[in-house]
Amino acid sequence: MRILIRYFFRALRVVLTPFLLLGDKLTTPKGMQRDPAEQARVDAETEHLALYQFPACPFCIKARRTIQRLGLNIELRNAQPTGDHRKALQEEGGKLQVPCLRITHPDGRVEWMYESSDIVRYLEDRFGAPEASKAS
Repeated sequence: MRILIRYFFRALRVVLTPFLLLGDKLTTPKGMQRDPAEQARVDAETEHLALYQFPACPFCIKARRTIQRLGLNIELRNAQPTGDHRKALQEEGGKLQVPCLRITHPDGRVEWMYESSDIVRYLEDRFGAPEASKAS
C-alpha cells in the first residue's frame, strides 16, 4: 500500500509541476524600483544571501516571488538534483528542507532559515519599503 501511495504522489507531482512553473512565470510580480545608490546598497547586502530551493515547490515559489517583488538579487541554488547545493544544504544546514535562506553575517557566522513565512518576513523587514511609504 505504501508503494502505491508513493507512486500516486510522484505521478501527481509530474502532472502538476508544469502548471506550477507556468503559473509562476505568468504571474511574476514587478520588482520594487529604487534609486541607483539605494539599489547598489541593497545589492551589496544581498551578496551574502542564497536561497536553496526546488523550482516547482509552492513554498519556494512564495519565497522567490517575494525576492522578485522586492527587487532583490539573491542567488538561487537548486537543491533538487544531487549535487553540491543539495549536499551543502543537508550537511551545513542540518536538514534537506526547502526553501532555505542561507544568511552569512558580517562576522562570518552562517544562519540557515527554513520556513517560507519566516524567509518572507525577514526579507520584507530588511529590504521592504519604509513604514511611511507602506501607509500611503
